Amino acid sequence: MDKFTTNDKRTNYCGELSAKNIGERVCVMGWAQKQRDLGSLIFIDLRDRTGIVQLAFGETTDREIFDLAF
Repeated sequence: MDKFTTNDKRTNYCGELSAKNIGERVCVMGWAQKQRDLGSLIFIDLRDRTGIVQLAFGETTDREIFDLAF
């Protein structure tokens, strides 16, 4: 999968995403409201003006991305 760059544009607002978007490549922007580090699993609640989306980083996440989430 290609990595996102600083030139990528928002494809969705957090409040627009649902189970139908699983497996799609999306770009959301906002601020990290909450982070939970469970060792091998990290959750980040990303918020924008429309709602919250939960980001999950685990063992199958690219190590470079996982380290950035930490």
